[in-house]
Amino acid sequence: MKRKQAWTLYKKEEETAIEELCSGYRRFLDAGKTERECIKEAVRLAKKKGYRKLSECGRIKPGDKVYAVHSSKTAVFFQIGTDLQGEVSADLDTDEGAGAAAFRIIGAHVDSPRLDVKQIPLYEESNQVYLDTHYYGGIKKYQWLSLPLALHGVVVHKDGTKTLVQIGEKEEDPVFVITDLLPHLGKDLLEKKVREFIDAEKLDLLIGNRAEKGGRAVEYIRQLLMQKYRIREEDFLSAELEVVPAGNARDCGLDGSMILAYGQDDRSCAYAALLALLESSEMQLEHTCCCILADKEETGSRGATGMHSRFFENTVADLLEKLEIRQDKVQNGNAVQKRQTDRKLGHILQNSQMLSADVSAAYDPLYETYFEKKNAAYLSEGVVFCKYSGSGGKAGGNDASAEYMAKLRRIMDEAGVVYQTAELGAVDRGGGGTIAYILAEYGMDVIDCGPAVLGMHAPWEVLSKADLYETVKAYRAFYQEA
Repeated sequence: MKRKQAWTLYKKEEETAIEELCSGYRRFLDAGKTERECIKEAVRLAKKKGYRKLSECGRIKPGDKVYAVHSSKTAVFFQIGTDLQGEVSADLDTDEGAGAAAFRIIGAHVDSPRLDVKQIPLYEESNQVYLDTHYYGGIKKYQWLSLPLALHGVVVHKDGTKTLVQIGEKEEDPVFVITDLLPHLGKDLLEKKVREFIDAEKLDLLIGNRAEKGGRAVEYIRQLLMQKYRIREEDFLSAELEVVPAGNARDCGLDGSMILAYGQDDRSCAYAALLALLESSEMQLEHTCCCILADKEETGSRGATGMHSRFFENTVADLLEKLEIRQDKVQNGNAVQKRQTDRKLGHILQNSQMLSADVSAAYDPLYETYFEKKNAAYLSEGVVFCKYSGSGGKAGGNDASAEYMAKLRRIMDEAGVVYQTAELGAVDRGGGGTIAYILAEYGMDVIDCGPAVLGMHAPWEVLSKADLYETVKAYRAFYQEA
């Protein structure tokens, strides 16, 4: 099949739109290097478009825009469609209208591979002070050596107050580093397998070296932590501190056609999904449109803020209970409404359709044997649809139906979206998936969809500006026309 190079199709006004989009995207990445920061920035953008906190709303109705946040690390945003009003207003004593309403969901994750500071991290060795770390998600450990690193996160004190930490991003800030061994002494290391090149317990962050007269370097660091940040050593027990690459997202290439940044897997999709929803905020939508920004995908989507939790389902139930219902249909007050909500919830989720928004692995000619070229994703050839995920024999993944794929083809073609299809690497080389299979358990149609990225899971990843632009177009078309 003939592929389209997106850049060759753009007019001047579209090139200007791409630069405007990517300027906002870089600011989003710089503001959200952790899941907490990312959710905070997403809520800020949503509030500017009139979104209200669901728990603070009374009755809601079609056209309303609401959101919910759980534990500061995962969030869901809804624009209420007209069909949902009809669904919850159906006859309470029958299944008339059951399944008529459906959501249009785009779900991304906002966590990225990184290093986490351990609970008992601070120590001194040979006059050098370190923080002990534990890596999070799938990383190549050697890639984190000799990089300028920043420290982001929160320290929660026993009295419940919080100290927000962000060190290493401002020009005047210090940065941190994990040291590497000089090649003159490390010849035997070069004979090791990559996964054995550095032990995980050696990924420790160098944070200081200075000692005051008669004291030790670690004592001076303890004083600085208390004076500057009100952090005692025991406060590390109730802290979430993340080590991330220091520095801002940058244009990449002489032609400025790409973006080099940390965390584009999967904050590129998170930004695109949220932006597409916010851009639809003035429209009257038939279906309720939903943007999910989830945590913990890089470690299996488990835990209270992962997609396996009941947060999304419970929030949808809360939303249905807050919809305005014709008073002549309400019998016995809230008890009847609650029974109705429970019955309708399953129908709505089963009839919903979803784009599992995550990046795909871009074909890299430097590693060509790891891809199957006909079914690989390529930079600047548009948003990528991965019909099936998993590894080997599609194990553990989601496989979208041919009917759903055909519908998406029609939507994308009518909206003028440049898109491609791909697998994640050669059959017995590749594999993976995100949250698609979790939402598919409700019976809804789900497919993976997002831009291609070079260097996925590296401290710095590469994305084509054209692919981000086409991803936003695709998500917008899905919300507005699906």
